[in-house]
Amino acid sequence: MKFSVSSAELLKQLQILSGAINTNPVLPILEDFLFTIGNNKLTLAASDLETSIITEMDVMADSDGTIAVPAKILLETLKALPQQPITFSVNEDNYGIEITSAYGKYKLAGENGSDFPRIPTPDSVDTLTIPCLTLSQGINKTLFATSNDELRPAMTGVYFQVDMSKLTLVATDAHKLVKYTFSNVASNVSTSFIVPKKALNLLRNALPGSGEVSIAFNKANAFFDFEKTKVICRLIDARYPDYNAVIPVDNPNTLVVTKSDFQSSLKRISIYANKTTNQVLLNINNGSLTISAQDLDFSNEATEQITCTFEGDPMTIGFNAKFLVEMLNVLESEEVKLELAGPTRAGILLPVEEVDHEEILMLVMPVMLSH
Repeated sequence: MKFSVSSAELLKQLQILSGAINTNPVLPILEDFLFTIGNNKLTLAASDLETSIITEMDVMADSDGTIAVPAKILLETLKALPQQPITFSVNEDNYGIEITSAYGKYKLAGENGSDFPRIPTPDSVDTLTIPCLTLSQGINKTLFATSNDELRPAMTGVYFQVDMSKLTLVATDAHKLVKYTFSNVASNVSTSFIVPKKALNLLRNALPGSGEVSIAFNKANAFFDFEKTKVICRLIDARYPDYNAVIPVDNPNTLVVTKSDFQSSLKRISIYANKTTNQVLLNINNGSLTISAQDLDFSNEATEQITCTFEGDPMTIGFNAKFLVEMLNVLESEEVKLELAGPTRAGILLPVEEVDHEEILMLVMPVMLSH
């Protein structure tokens, strides 16, 4: 089996695929990319059994066939080559691979492609279609809020809630929560599932800026299909916590502040905060917001004042500065609004200007004031 392909095109696809490969996989063959040739199309796949990604490209081939190619050495070779056509020749008796470039020849040992584990295919699935851009924004705005706590598996992924023409993505780690809803969805199902972080990271790197993505899912797996690429993942089999129960409803105190001022101030002040809690204090009264932090162990402290509009009773509340900065990072509004019930209740962070078809709500738990 012999085929030719552009080295730069191949590298671009394989770099996206390499995100699926684990450093020490359960099966040695999972350190390989699976190459399958059929009708002058090269299908590339990588998997760790939980998450798989498949993409295809056009090539010139003399016959059909399949081979597993060691990922690390192939990627390093392609990165070191300038863009040019390269030719792969595969010996189907011993799975030896010879790559020819304008500079010379490189030989490596492949493995039998038919030993590669089967990647799940869509079976009795429900489907919805959304713009690729919408999904990438949804991932960017929620992924950072997922938990790393393996004891609470549901919270290590992003919760997808499909309700006919509405899709809500939720992520929380019990300290912060993001709920992102968009209503330009083509679907006729009502259901929910939890997508693991790894698959969402792969998607984030692979999704194009235009076009649509079709999401098919059953009890076990989700299949994301766009352009010539498919990302397939095993869903997290756990109950998602009732996130609506933790969102406080009655928040009579409202602070409105310029996002960039607030964020820059938090970044400077947090340098002086205690490194374990990252606690900053917001002292809010009408017209001014005082942001302060101190680290008693090192006698470090800092205070800044910025203008704001505030309706409600003056109060002082403590938050983890790192969480606030991360949350402000994904809000696209020039002004943000912080709704507060009291110094011991969660704060709700919202954009002042909403985008059409989109709603985002963020919740952040206070860091209790230490006396």
